[in-house]
Amino acid sequence: MNPPPPAPRSSAPARGAPPPTASPPRAARGPSPWASRVLVVAAAAWEMPGVRTLDLAFRDPGPDFVFEPGQFTMLCLPGIGECAISIASDPGGGPSRAPRGDAPTLLRHTFRAVGNVTHPLSRLVAGDEVVVRGPFGSAWPLETVRNRDVVIAAGGLGLASMRSAILHLLRQRAAYRSVTILHGAKHPGELLFTADYEAWRAAGATILTIVDRPADDRPATSAMSEACVTPVACAAPAAVGCGGASWSGPVGFVPALLDTLDLSPRDTSIFCCGPEPMMKAVVARASDLGIAAHDIWISMERNMACAAGFCGLCQFGPAFVCRDGPVFRHDRIAPFLAVAGL
Repeated sequence: MNPPPPAPRSSAPARGAPPPTASPPRAARGPSPWASRVLVVAAAAWEMPGVRTLDLAFRDPGPDFVFEPGQFTMLCLPGIGECAISIASDPGGGPSRAPRGDAPTLLRHTFRAVGNVTHPLSRLVAGDEVVVRGPFGSAWPLETVRNRDVVIAAGGLGLASMRSAILHLLRQRAAYRSVTILHGAKHPGELLFTADYEAWRAAGATILTIVDRPADDRPATSAMSEACVTPVACAAPAAVGCGGASWSGPVGFVPALLDTLDLSPRDTSIFCCGPEPMMKAVVARASDLGIAAHDIWISMERNMACAAGFCGLCQFGPAFVCRDGPVFRHDRIAPFLAVAGL
């Protein structure tokens, strides 16, 4: 007689453990996020070498697809694979200053071409098709932080997953005491969405940038030349460029920008996304300034493959980033961030 199969392992948190997420992932208000939709590339552009933006258009006018800032979709190329990418467009309209509405007309995704799926995605041009599932995951707590000073702290490509929240905050600017964007990059040519800065400032945002080094000292390559078709393609000011140019702004890391802000710690909330060492440093500096851990939210950038917590690839302590995140309230995951290699 064959022995009975082993009982399935539970992924539930240990008894007494705090819930890992900032809030339960919000269910899509439209059709099931498991339903596949075929979207068409409306526009494609290089933001900088190796970083591509795709604007995806729905086939039908007025699609029943609603997402919250901070959520992600699974982008699929049949026969190649799929990957999780945060939505960078305005949930109330198009990818930038579109009219307010219940559903977006375009979905914007900005990503780095580094893998077996993102490389082929980066080669798509207007008219190509992409299969999309979603939206998935938890969202930035935009209602919770109303009437507060909101600080967006982003490192590198982390700003892409926060662009949707920025557009929402600025579209409803009167509901928040202040909106401050802190953005850091390795060098000036890697500052993201610089073409949006003027409009964001006009809408009421304070924007501070910082770089690790004042110029990109990497030698030019054919890949970089292909990506940097024009100065607009990399979205860098003419005075910055992708290498060897001058930089008059501060040099250092994002946490240093927190020291320049005149904020009341008890009235301040921080949204943070970027490399984990950067997020830990931001949290540590914010704590030194008196900002409570429950007023800090972070978006985890772990590798996600299934969007349902089935494969276990993105497991983080008792949580799965794709299912329980990617947005977490810091005090609820701080014990796991402190574990090396987790």
